[in-house]
Amino acid sequence: MGTNDKVALVTGAGSGIGRASTLALLRAGYAVVLAGRRAEPLDETIALAGDAATRAMAVPTDVADPASVAALFAQIKDTHGRLDVLFNNAGINAPGVLFEDLEFDKWKAVVDINLTGSFLCAQQAFKLMKAQDPRGGRIINNGSISAHAPRPDSAPYTSTKHAITGLTKTLSLDGRKYDIAVSQIDIGNAMSEMASRMASGVKQANGEVAVEAMMDAEKVADAVVYMAAQPLDTNIQFMTIMATKMPFVGRG
Repeated sequence: MGTNDKVALVTGAGSGIGRASTLALLRAGYAVVLAGRRAEPLDETIALAGDAATRAMAVPTDVADPASVAALFAQIKDTHGRLDVLFNNAGINAPGVLFEDLEFDKWKAVVDINLTGSFLCAQQAFKLMKAQDPRGGRIINNGSISAHAPRPDSAPYTSTKHAITGLTKTLSLDGRKYDIAVSQIDIGNAMSEMASRMASGVKQANGEVAVEAMMDAEKVADAVVYMAAQPLDTNIQFMTIMATKMPFVGRG
């Protein structure tokens, strides 16, 4: 089956890495289903796709809501009959406040979107991918540099991204019998709405605020397409892509 016959789903497709990855997948020939909470940003992403927009379909979805996710996958099955790639990208952050001052609702919102949303979409993808012909598919979970090391005042986001690594590893095992390959891309300092604050300064481990190096989100999108394009007997289990000069490797 060639790329032009393959179907991809991108969650959080209305902005940032999700938008860039959607456009890159469309350029690569995939039919792409765009999921996100609001229709307008999804439509704006499709409008940027040019002639490839005919292969795009927006489905407003709350990934934290089981019924909404089930409806999304029902629409994918009705429209395309299959799903080859799920990019579990939807994610939010919480305000960078002192841990003891963090409101429970802020914690829960991050867990619901980042972790439960990834679980719900992956579960529905398993059900569809194991039953389709040809069988199988690929799930790419958006981890983060935060899946390896935290920033100060980031307990909700960092906790969910560590959990995504556990989800990725478990699903990699559980997917083998269905020819479902599961992988994770860990991203550091890609220019997006969520990361834009880093360009003007972000708190470091020693409490100081410093401007950090950034990279183009399109480079991440290219990496997602590369991971997606591998045959199902090959898996890029973990990929880390980051701004070369961001403060991650080493001390400080």
